[in-house]
Amino acid sequence: MDQVLALRPFVPAKDFALSKRFYQALGFRLTWEEPPVAMLKMGSFSFILQDFHEPALAENFMVQLLVRDVESFWDELDINALMIDFAVKPPQAPAIQPWGMKVGFITDPSGVLWHVAETPF
Repeated sequence: MDQVLALRPFVPAKDFALSKRFYQALGFRLTWEEPPVAMLKMGSFSFILQDFHEPALAENFMVQLLVRDVESFWDELDINALMIDFAVKPPQAPAIQPWGMKVGFITDPSGVLWHVAETPF
């Protein structure tokens, strides 16, 4: 459908301010904010961070960030700083998964799991 302009998930945040800083550390730009939501963007892609937290939702919420070269993307991250500054689980470095994609895993401060994956095509 040529009517579709974007698809933006609403990502939950336990600590709205902390989550905004976390995503900016990942490389997203804060482009708009009107609490209780904020728009974060990387390239031409964006999502809406919401100041809402339901543990069962956040801990089962996953987002895939598809990149051209996951190793290069990963190398630009300061993994130690993410763990120290945001008290997140240690990210899992990119590796080929059973489904055939190379994926690294990053969990945000609210428990949302990001699959940073390399496009297979």
